[in-house]
Amino acid sequence: MNIAQIMEKMLAFSKGDLGDIEHLVKVWTYAKTIGELEGLDAATQFILEVTAITHDIACPQVRARFGSSIFKYQEEEGAPLVTEFLASSGMSEEQICRVAYLVGHHHTLDCIEGMDYQILIEADYITNAAENGWEKETVKRFMEQYFKTAAGKRIAAEVLGL
Repeated sequence: MNIAQIMEKMLAFSKGDLGDIEHLVKVWTYAKTIGELEGLDAATQFILEVTAITHDIACPQVRARFGSSIFKYQEEEGAPLVTEFLASSGMSEEQICRVAYLVGHHHTLDCIEGMDYQILIEADYITNAAENGWEKETVKRFMEQYFKTAAGKRIAAEVLGL
């Protein structure tokens, strides 16, 4: 499967939940843009985009079980769910394992390893901050501590009015 086919499959998986769909489209758009501006190689860019599309795959399941999208449970339930979701995608086992790892850690901020992981954190944070109207000082502190890419910093500043 290519990115468009994975997106189409994820949109169907979302069963018309516009909040989830809009969130994944925003995260994917920011991740794709940051990755391209940072000059990622094609293989890393592909993993980044697949992960951005599927990063919250467990949210409906977690909300149904716990009443909210608790980050810890998104990660725990997301990794096996995305592995199953991508099983027939034609992706290699290594690629699926990397996506599952990233989905299973996309709210874990210690030991960020790899540009795909770094950019996913930045794209998801930009989206969450914009969607939730987080205070500018909180966003600035987070960015100072966790944002590493020049493109992510520029995009966050523009989108969030910093």
